[in-house]
Amino acid sequence: AKMFSDTAGNQVVLVLAALAALYIVLGMLYESLIHPLTILSTLPSAGGGALLALMACGMEFSVIALIGVLLLCGIVKKNAIMMIDFALEAARTRNLPPDKAIYEACLLRFRPIMMTTAAAILGAVPLALGHGDGAEIRQPLGVTIVGGLLVSQMLTLYTTPVVYLCLDRLSRRFKIWRKGRRRAAGDEVRAAR
Repeated sequence: AKMFSDTAGNQVVLVLAALAALYIVLGMLYESLIHPLTILSTLPSAGGGALLALMACGMEFSVIALIGVLLLCGIVKKNAIMMIDFALEAARTRNLPPDKAIYEACLLRFRPIMMTTAAAILGAVPLALGHGDGAEIRQPLGVTIVGGLLVSQMLTLYTTPVVYLCLDRLSRRFKIWRKGRRRAAGDEVRAAR
């Protein structure tokens, strides 16, 4: 019981450490503080789907289920990466506005996103449905992956473009605000002279 309680306490730390590592890597990749948040916004739907699938199957959230959620983080964020990466490249190279860039990204990346997600789901189905020796250990892993991918796939195709546009607008407003503060500071310096 003590080992189980210690493990349960460490699960929160593991999930937070995984999210922090993902944010740092994505921040370095995109050289931005905003776009990693867009990509990480896909993870709550995956985690929620995994928990719903576990509850529907009457399984507990074990260490193996936690491993499934951590795997899910990597699989699910690639959907957002495919869209955001394409949209950023289109905005930079072809000077497309953010709404047209993300719309084009959604259209052109829909098929690869669906194909990779379907492959991951089909690969996890044998784990979720398997019986025999050790099935009680493997099943939570498969159930979390299948449930998380199904729910996140349905939601992130809609939410990722919305979050991208909202955070892009917020970033533009922040840049305008910062320029205004610099001008005001410059005017104060000139007035003091």
